[in-house]
Amino acid sequence: MNPDMKRIGVFCSGGDAPGMNAAIRAVVRTCSYHDLHVYGIYRGYEGMIDGEISRLEKGDVANIIHKGGTILKTARSERFRTKQGRKAAHESLLAHDIDGLVAIGGNGTFAGARIFEKEFGIPVIGVPGTIDNDLFGTDFTIGFDTAVNTAIQAVDKIRDTADSHNRLFFIEVMGRKSGHIALYTGLGSGAGGILIPELATDVESLLAVLNKMAKRNKLFNLVIVAEGNENGSVYDVAKAVNKKFDAYETKVAVIGHLQRGGSPSAQDRILASRMGHGAVVGLIENKHGVMCGIQSNEVKYVSLDDAIKKKSQIDQDLLDLAQIISL
Repeated sequence: MNPDMKRIGVFCSGGDAPGMNAAIRAVVRTCSYHDLHVYGIYRGYEGMIDGEISRLEKGDVANIIHKGGTILKTARSERFRTKQGRKAAHESLLAHDIDGLVAIGGNGTFAGARIFEKEFGIPVIGVPGTIDNDLFGTDFTIGFDTAVNTAIQAVDKIRDTADSHNRLFFIEVMGRKSGHIALYTGLGSGAGGILIPELATDVESLLAVLNKMAKRNKLFNLVIVAEGNENGSVYDVAKAVNKKFDAYETKVAVIGHLQRGGSPSAQDRILASRMGHGAVVGLIENKHGVMCGIQSNEVKYVSLDDAIKKKSQIDQDLLDLAQIISL
């Protein structure tokens, strides 16, 4: 146990994710339970540098578990990349006597936290808040489930018009370096094809699948495209297919930032609550330089180094399943 852990700061950094508020709430309520003071740091590392820090009480996090985004706001900080910026952030924490930090975010957030802890010795525990589900050491990240549900709801609506007009829709979802959202959306929406960064799928292979479906008189089709797939943008993919395939009229849809917003799903609320609680417990137990994740439904701590550097793998069984049941 760490008897010196009396004041904990919590902040969000990088892209927002549904469920961040549930994590903040869990941090505040857990600190209160253990008679610790908790401070909200607004606008991530930018706010830390500027001293935008204030005490949070239990009442401050009432009625937020169902809200998307983050009450603490979030930002990306170029200044924090510099030693001078990190020094200013450290001075702000010292001014509030903060003994430990809970950092809610993704790769960039954790990379900054790791450097900051090494330079100034303030214990940090990360909470994985990113819709991309691309962090090693946790089965799912906060916001992923909601993002997939949002994408599937959008695809379901597109399916109606695709069916009505016998169209082939190429639908782009988020994921520059990670295909998790595309895979789950494609599988959950019954898409005929899925293009992700982790799997090399050339246009000819996609054409073979589309032709097979057209021959069995499938009257419309959907292809889910992760924005970071190797074939280019969703418009590039649609154009390449159009040159060699005319069984359907082709349309393109980009779901975009809809995937980041909205009320978090039950799974994300529960996941975020467990992780926020686990982060505070970890600091009390003198853990630091780690991320609090959930593996096989158990709270686990992995080093920030591993969380950042190791890759969250795409489930090959799910890929195989998507291909089998789409034909």
